[in-house]
Amino acid sequence: MSSTELVFPDAESLTDLRTFVGRAKAADEDGAVRLRAHGTTLAVTVGVLAGSGVMAQGTVLGMRAMALAEPADLDVTAPLAAVSDRLARQGSRSLPVPPMTVHPAWAAVTAPRSGWERVGSIPAELLNEVARQGIAEIATGAPEGAGAKAVAALRRAVWARSTATVPPVTAGGAFAAYALGFSRPGTAVTVWAHGRWTRLSTPGGHVLMR
Repeated sequence: MSSTELVFPDAESLTDLRTFVGRAKAADEDGAVRLRAHGTTLAVTVGVLAGSGVMAQGTVLGMRAMALAEPADLDVTAPLAAVSDRLARQGSRSLPVPPMTVHPAWAAVTAPRSGWERVGSIPAELLNEVARQGIAEIATGAPEGAGAKAVAALRRAVWARSTATVPPVTAGGAFAAYALGFSRPGTAVTVWAHGRWTRLSTPGGHVLMR
């Protein structure tokens, strides 16, 4: 039976989750969040950029692992807005699981849990600059009145590019790390690879790219 409530060790943990969900919602107002709990470990995953095709090429996810104070068994994907509303109302250290669920394509894409190979690291400032340049290019390249399809095509083109960093990663990964607050100035972002997947890891969380 799935848990209906997640209990955290302290109020600060809930505040941390609220910040993460808020950043994801700012990147995608209509986005979703997957809550997977097994025992006292909670994996919180958000979709930053949607992929395409049967291989979900271009998918970019953000993930954080958090500790729970009480064991839970849960795997649900809910609207970011629903989780954000419940976090805003909470004065305790528990989160009632939203009853409504959604089924975004990215939630069916599961990244490997093991077998990753470290391929290098990138200064966070370099990724942040790539993200800021991409955001500016999309803002200026999508004139007022541009249709949704045109804007979406421009976003895909900008974020699909590879960075000039060593090792190179997609610009979409840099955007996710920046938007979710993972790539903090003065830190290094570790790059890992596994088949079609690339992972950016920081103390704040992980970005998974396919």
